[in-house]
Amino acid sequence: SDYRLCTMRKLPSILARALTSGTSASPGLPDMSEVRSKLRDIVGASTNWRDHVQAMQERKALHNLLAKRQEDLPPRRMKDSYLEVILPLGSQPEIREKYLNVHNSVRFGRILEDLDSLGVLICYTHTKQEMQPRSPLSIVTALVDKINLCQKIIHPDCDIKFTGNVSWVGKTSMEVKMHMLQLHDGDYSPVLDATFVMVARDPENKGPAFVNPLILESPEEEEIFKQGELNKLKRIEFSTTSLLKMAPTAEERNIVHDIFLNTLDARQEGEGTVSFQSRKLPPNSVWMEDAKLKGLQICHPEERNIFNRIFGGFLMRKAFELGWAIACSYGGSRPFIVSVDDIMFQKPVEVGSLLLLSGQVSYTEKNYIQIRVHSEVYNANTREHHTTNVFHFTFISEKEVPQVVPKTYGGKYPIKSMLYLDGKRHFKAVMEEI
Repeated sequence: SDYRLCTMRKLPSILARALTSGTSASPGLPDMSEVRSKLRDIVGASTNWRDHVQAMQERKALHNLLAKRQEDLPPRRMKDSYLEVILPLGSQPEIREKYLNVHNSVRFGRILEDLDSLGVLICYTHTKQEMQPRSPLSIVTALVDKINLCQKIIHPDCDIKFTGNVSWVGKTSMEVKMHMLQLHDGDYSPVLDATFVMVARDPENKGPAFVNPLILESPEEEEIFKQGELNKLKRIEFSTTSLLKMAPTAEERNIVHDIFLNTLDARQEGEGTVSFQSRKLPPNSVWMEDAKLKGLQICHPEERNIFNRIFGGFLMRKAFELGWAIACSYGGSRPFIVSVDDIMFQKPVEVGSLLLLSGQVSYTEKNYIQIRVHSEVYNANTREHHTTNVFHFTFISEKEVPQVVPKTYGGKYPIKSMLYLDGKRHFKAVMEEI
């Protein structure tokens, strides 16, 4: 396989790097169920769905604990928010079933859920108020900047360790860097690194709230913080040049035109009757409109987060699983996730919503399949649809895959060619990163 191993970025802080060569299953570390239980305690969330309105009412009283200015909050260091969490797949086989897929490796969708919970807890650790058991902040995932993997397979019978800390802070937002390591032959070796951005809101999740500033203690930490600034600028640039706002570049227009010329029906050329509508699929290719799948989820209370909205990790898992199914059926063999990037959480999803997921192969190159999953909620009472997320996944297949081809120029607007160019941009960004 030509799977490209990503070179792991420097782990944030010497602390974290020292941990990559731990030699035991790290007894005494909290596990994922403790992470979720701590989160419920921090916000006073109810474990009973019927009491959730009451629990949210009680949070209103925390408004007076909010800082009026960021300067009023005590600064924190990167190591203050540093956490390690164990997922004891090797030492506690009873939890393995939940994480197991049919190929006898770990379900990546479950890892997305764990990263989301851990990212929120890291931010609560950074913003913790002394003497206050409950936090007045509602901390929610704003976006997944990137997750890059450097292992093709995550083993289902070896302990996993997550480490992470706050790596950058704005006025009301925090970037979190997390790493996942797996125990092999007595050593923890890197599996993935992830960058999430979290935002702090008031107790009722209605408006922004200030977070503690960050003190940098070494040149290494200054470098990490600077990278957080660069990530922010890169996102702004990516968004400003988005195809939803700006026309494709000259080079991209040429790519689309070449695809168009390549799909004209050559049989008609000699007759001088070549039609924009008469199109022929090139060899070993698939039309984009034939490379998609849809899914529907009813959002039950079981999937709620500590604020009684649908848990972001659940949305990511469902989108990933649809993306994986598309990559599997498109490539005709088992796909492996290489990267997740640019997941923007645009709107919260309410319990009881109908969640509609639409997945599409947006770009292919050699063994790689770039997939875009769009999620929207449908409110049966108002009959309105709202986009909640757009997900981007890069998979690698065991063998070379057919080329995906947009039917450009056909119809009123070449939407498929814009999806194709957007997929190509995301793929290029991922390849540069790894």
